[in-house]
Amino acid sequence: MTTSIKQNAVLGDPELQSGLRGIDPAWGDLCTRVAGEVWGLPNIDQKTKSLITIAIDIVNCGTEPAPFFAHLDMAMKQGATAEELHELILFTSVYAGFNKGAPAMVHFNEFIAGRSK
Repeated sequence: MTTSIKQNAVLGDPELQSGLRGIDPAWGDLCTRVAGEVWGLPNIDQKTKSLITIAIDIVNCGTEPAPFFAHLDMAMKQGATAEELHELILFTSVYAGFNKGAPAMVHFNEFIAGRSK
């Protein structure tokens, strides 16, 4: 049985799984299994989960391109628009701190510029 990306943003995305395994095979497998399980829970839709993940990245200052770009890409695969992601960063900056929002916005703009090439 194949899982679609709309059913589970982790288990339905072979490119993401490959990227995780590329960091380290055992670590990638662990991430895929554990994250896949929580992404498969039924009460929060995949798009909302992806937006929450980006907000957590910002709060934790985890906006270096590798994980942050993967999470931005995940959100867009779930139907989030660039405008929604931009607004999310603005909103999160108010509550997490502008010092955390600034690098997120810089990397977001890099991500969007890279997608339009």
